[in-house]
Amino acid sequence: MTSVLSDQSEHIREKASPETTEKQRYIGLPVTRLEDFPLVTGRACFLGDLSFPHQLHMRVVRSQVAHGRIVSIDMEEALKVPGVLAIWTTADVDEIPPISFRATTIKGLERYRQPILAREYVRYVGEPVAVVFADDAYRAEDAAELVVIDVDSLPPIVDALSAPGEFAPGCTTEPVVLEKGYGDLDAAMAQAFKIVELELAIGRHSGIPLETRGALARYNQARNHLELHGAAKRPHFNREQLAELLSIPPSSIDLFENHVGGSFGVRGELYPEDVLVCLGALRLRRPVKWVEDRREHMMATNQSRQQTHRIKAAVDAQGYILGIQNTMFHDQGAYVRTHGARVADMTMALLLGPYRVPAYRSTGYFRLTNKTPAATYRSPGRYEGSFVQERLMDAIAGALGIDSIDIRRRNLIGKEEMPFDRHVDANGAEIILDSGDYAGLLDKALLAADWAGLRSQVAQRRAAGEMVGLGLGMFVEKSGMGPYDGVRINVDTDGYVEVVTGAASVGQGVETVMAQICAETLGVDYLRIRVTHGQTNRIAYGNGAHASRVTVMTGSATHVAALKLREKAIDVAAEMLKIPHAALDIVDGRVVVLDGSSEKAVTLGEIAKNLAPASPLRGAREPGLSAEGWFHTEDENYPYGVHIAMVCVDAETGGVAVERYAIAYDVGRAVNPMLIEGQMVGGLAQGIGGALFEEFVYDSQGQPLSLTFADYLMLSAKEMPPVNVLLCEDAPSPLNPLGLKGAGEGGITAVGAAIASAIDDAIGMPGAVTRLPVTPQRLRQILARKPNTNPSHAAH
Repeated sequence: MTSVLSDQSEHIREKASPETTEKQRYIGLPVTRLEDFPLVTGRACFLGDLSFPHQLHMRVVRSQVAHGRIVSIDMEEALKVPGVLAIWTTADVDEIPPISFRATTIKGLERYRQPILAREYVRYVGEPVAVVFADDAYRAEDAAELVVIDVDSLPPIVDALSAPGEFAPGCTTEPVVLEKGYGDLDAAMAQAFKIVELELAIGRHSGIPLETRGALARYNQARNHLELHGAAKRPHFNREQLAELLSIPPSSIDLFENHVGGSFGVRGELYPEDVLVCLGALRLRRPVKWVEDRREHMMATNQSRQQTHRIKAAVDAQGYILGIQNTMFHDQGAYVRTHGARVADMTMALLLGPYRVPAYRSTGYFRLTNKTPAATYRSPGRYEGSFVQERLMDAIAGALGIDSIDIRRRNLIGKEEMPFDRHVDANGAEIILDSGDYAGLLDKALLAADWAGLRSQVAQRRAAGEMVGLGLGMFVEKSGMGPYDGVRINVDTDGYVEVVTGAASVGQGVETVMAQICAETLGVDYLRIRVTHGQTNRIAYGNGAHASRVTVMTGSATHVAALKLREKAIDVAAEMLKIPHAALDIVDGRVVVLDGSSEKAVTLGEIAKNLAPASPLRGAREPGLSAEGWFHTEDENYPYGVHIAMVCVDAETGGVAVERYAIAYDVGRAVNPMLIEGQMVGGLAQGIGGALFEEFVYDSQGQPLSLTFADYLMLSAKEMPPVNVLLCEDAPSPLNPLGLKGAGEGGITAVGAAIASAIDDAIGMPGAVTRLPVTPQRLRQILARKPNTNPSHAAH
């Protein structure tokens, strides 16, 4: 995937910039996105748009039973369907090992990995049991429906609070129990003026991108080379894993990213279907394409979030936290996929948010159930943890009769305490909060949202009989995951610049942001920069797009490479112009004299020509105007924010309308404020879905009840409130040269917390909301417990 430059530059630019010696600034400006032109003009190429001659279509035969032993698989009738070339079961792929982990340091999980086709047992509805290859997608689907799987059903486990059962001989459905903590918690509990206890739950939901998963593999026998199209998120890691699983050299396989219709953490991981498509292309010597339908997506793609927390805090009489103890039950689903126990681990590690907690102990029961496996979804562990942490802060305020904002202020870590060592690790990396002014951002958020004015409005509307309320949530995010990233920048003989990166684009604006950083650092127009990404044949190493890392890591590497290239270009230009190096700078793609004392100048394109292999001016220099830049870090950085929600409750129906919403977010340094605001608003939409609408529900037999949009409810434009986004740059990160922090997840993190608090306020029942999503049925049950209130007749 690359940005389109030819017509796009004219589309964006109203007129060409005049030649000048004044350097153009790009970092911090809301310049127009480079990615949008092909998308809005119908030139985008998604996986579904891509086909190769003579391709086959793969259809997956999935288990309809949540738990059982496979007795037999009858393929006889299916093989008679015209156009069917092959049908495979686990016996045909027995040499392929289960998919390994990429993101966990926790041991003991290997036995719980998922095979690419079910072996002996099925463990969730939707598990791949067989695959059909046919010359037509409809024939493949027809044949798949004729495959008969005989399963001897076993009792399913559908609740992570239930006692663990047997996963396989010698291992239970509780692979690991996680422990984190520090300080003397027993002493804190003994000294407490009050102990506040809660049981809280977050429902199971997921990213549900507009584009479902898909893959298209093609094998070139003459070159002994395999291509996989449809990659997203982690192309380089997936290439290494596929090479290992298929027992082929990594150099003989490349992955290619198409346009991506959303990822949100769930697309781009390595799934069984990706391996099967590649294996099909290798064995059948024809391209193989697979695109899941929406029903498959709802039962087979990673789900997330489902946890139950039993938490208690020891506080003194003034509301200062002395210690927190938390017990968590994490519902992982049927297998442990590529993330390992990452989500559970991060939930426990970041549960304390922006608050000072002298003693902490957390135990996490990581349990398997007979549901679709779970993994990361936007703000994994932090959406869950922020809900728990902020419900606890509200409960402490209620128990002591202290204003909830004052309770937060008293316990916030001070800016003078930064960097602040949390004394816990997340996935093996110590959490050290790098920078932040949490109290300062809280003040700014309240002012920007007009908290006092909103309180006045709420009072007036309540007097008129409406159930209206305000809620607030604070959070700390994590971003900039290392340990490295690298880019290569090339300038061609026309002066166009290409940035080649191992990052991936999943809609977050990678091309625009990297172009802005490169443009300002190098001294060129950002419209003359092409950003190439998601192609493993163009760069040897890459970390894709995940964990809000691209702007921080790839952006820093781009900055380093652009500085190197700038020095190289000026060095050559000094020789060409016979002017000292120190007197020169690059402005709008031209090396010029800084003080304007000379009109002599040379373009980057002309410098590139003089560095061509055959140029006599190149001398001993390496050919080409290019540079490579690497950025390394062992530490992540920690952006933070405040969410404020205003809701109105309909007591008769149990419906909740989010009427207004405000997000304050400190991003360290904003490369493109417009893109960050878009990330905030998009994250908010998903957060409202998880807070009020979205939930994967299973019956007692493990049958999924949310396989269509009639049952799995999603936010529409009608339910989306007006949003006020306040971006701050008060705490740039000291861990990278530009002070950057990530912005991909801050819009969703505290949504559940803020809305729950607002609902409590609206119905006048502090601590009422203990479970997400707050569906109309659940809210009516809560209102039924309210004294002197009949949900069918209450004012609304």
